[in-house]
Amino acid sequence: MQAFTTLTGIAAPLPLANVDTDKIIPARFLKTIKRTGLGVHLFDTLRFDGAGAERPDFVLNTQPYRHAEVLIAHENFGCGSSREHAPWALLDFGIRCVIAPSFADIFHTNCFKNGILPIVLPREVCDRLMEDAEMGGNARLTIDLARQVVVRPNGEEVPFAVDALRKHLLLNGLDDIGQTMQRAPAIDAYEARVRQRAPWMLGITAT
Repeated sequence: MQAFTTLTGIAAPLPLANVDTDKIIPARFLKTIKRTGLGVHLFDTLRFDGAGAERPDFVLNTQPYRHAEVLIAHENFGCGSSREHAPWALLDFGIRCVIAPSFADIFHTNCFKNGILPIVLPREVCDRLMEDAEMGGNARLTIDLARQVVVRPNGEEVPFAVDALRKHLLLNGLDDIGQTMQRAPAIDAYEARVRQRAPWMLGITAT
């Protein structure tokens, strides 16, 4: 998993509440278990019409937001089904941080597990950040995870809270597998003991 330390990028305003995971990535695109290639279908029904043409009024179809790395939304972002494809699609598009007043619990957890930082800020603060984002490419936001601040284009720093363990994992790029691999020496030592004392537990037959 790619570590998240400090990000300075274009923020896209999405002034919608209750954006569910089917809106983020429709169910018809869930046939794959690959984490790549889903970005083209991110917000498919919002980005494209029935004929597959781009909707010119959707924010991610306009410059400079085609290259957004931060998304700012309203309450209850990521509600609905628990599909992990939702953060996969956001990440594949290039979104590394989502800021909203609240998130659905499972989506919130899935973001951390996939290298996306979900930041909870009050609605009025999110609205101010959206106003910043509407200024375009010259108004980039900086997300400093180590210091736990969002830096607005005017230099104002907005603090945010994050669980200490999840912060550590993001800063070090550790997903569930990465955490396990940190204990590889202990795992190898245990398997060596089992292989010697009870080889049948590992499917090893005596010769």
